[in-house]
Amino acid sequence: MLEAADVSRRTSRRPATPPTWLVVALACAGQFLVVLDVSVVNVALPSMRSDLGLSGPGLQWVVNAYAIAFAGFMLLGGRAGDLYGRKRMFLVGLGLFTLASLGGGLAGDGWQLLLARAVQGLGAAVLAPSTLTLLTAAVPEGAARARAIATWTAVGAGGGAAGGLVGGVLVDVLSWRWVLLINVPVGAVVLAGSALWLAESRAGDRRRLDLPGALLVTAGLAILAYGIVQTEARGWTAAATLLPLAAGLALIGCFLLVEARTAAPLMPLGLLRLRSVASANAAMFVSGSAMFCMWYFMTLYAQNVLGYSPLEAGLALVPSSLSVVVGSKVAPRLMRSAGARTVAALGTLVAAAGFAWQSTMTAHGAYVTGIMIPGMLMMLGAGLAGTPLAALATSGAAPGEAGLVSGLINTSRTMGGSLGLAVMSTVAAAGTGSGHGPGALTDGYALAFRTSAALLLGGALLMLVWLPRRTPARSAGRGNGPGGPWTPPDV
Repeated sequence: MLEAADVSRRTSRRPATPPTWLVVALACAGQFLVVLDVSVVNVALPSMRSDLGLSGPGLQWVVNAYAIAFAGFMLLGGRAGDLYGRKRMFLVGLGLFTLASLGGGLAGDGWQLLLARAVQGLGAAVLAPSTLTLLTAAVPEGAARARAIATWTAVGAGGGAAGGLVGGVLVDVLSWRWVLLINVPVGAVVLAGSALWLAESRAGDRRRLDLPGALLVTAGLAILAYGIVQTEARGWTAAATLLPLAAGLALIGCFLLVEARTAAPLMPLGLLRLRSVASANAAMFVSGSAMFCMWYFMTLYAQNVLGYSPLEAGLALVPSSLSVVVGSKVAPRLMRSAGARTVAALGTLVAAAGFAWQSTMTAHGAYVTGIMIPGMLMMLGAGLAGTPLAALATSGAAPGEAGLVSGLINTSRTMGGSLGLAVMSTVAAAGTGSGHGPGALTDGYALAFRTSAALLLGGALLMLVWLPRRTPARSAGRGNGPGGPWTPPDV
């Protein structure tokens, strides 16, 4: 009887399964913080430059130091969640992200800010895959999961879109430092709630993490991005450009060799044989490389050309913020009738139309036709395309690889975005030429938007040709996974 009472007391102390809405809310809060920090610094860049004496390329690295660490370590973060617990990695990533935000907000020199941004990116890489895997583990596959993923996509996209407004308010009312310091109280609240209410889950065995693979891919991406940035000042044929480009490609090649030979790879290359996984990630990479630069150039255009204050620049992008949320929420309804492939391609074409419109910008553009309407089209398309691509990428893999495929889709988007920003900055510099006035800057920004529009048209064609028509059912295993034989995806 005493043993029974003791068992009863131990059982009563176990946390009850949290409500689904609470898991979704906490996962979305983590995703919001991660994506917000990609864009929130954009309106603060001029203030950072004057306060810390950063150069033009240095400003790009305020964005790219975060994005490259985020992309490079996200596969490692996803696999760590599968092996050691999604809740545990969520808490570790959020804690690291919050502490790095404090360090960045207190930075007294440019290198300190860049270091803090890189550590933020590392924390985000551990945190972000767990946000999606916690959500998909809590919500059964079907219409309910599509709605939950749409909410996750909308919140993430809204975080990126709201960055301009949040950053503008903080810079105008307080200082640029608060675009980072604001994460500290918010992160602490989400950390406490997650520790109390999230339930632990994991999949897979206790294999060692592939740290060499993570270091190779991160170093390769960083050096490759550095080489692309060098083209702005040195050109494409200079040794200072060609050497880092070659070194970056060589490191990425070494990463692929390591992944093919190691017993527990960071990214099992066989996973890319799944059509839904390979095609959705390729499409997300192309889309990210074109769309990521939108907030960067729009805020620079509003402040450097049209003379907006940081707050005015943030307010100018509010309609775009709302559009990306609307697109994300409408996408699941369209997916039920038209299919994931059609909705993804349609969203990409809408975004391409917005980028093409924005490329007609002038040095004396009106707000409605020069920022608001093209911005709404760009972000409506981004919202429409993001949900079906995320659903396709995460639906065909085995449960033990949920964290991996979640990390992979985030990696593809962020990797494409960081490299795309480096390329588009070089394109904008080429369009600007030797001029520094509003007209010259406008010509450079317009060329970057025109190049992005062409890239998105290619992405839409890729989606129509390669994406499967329907969202494939999640497999229970792939020959060696739990739960039975693998079901091939619907093509």
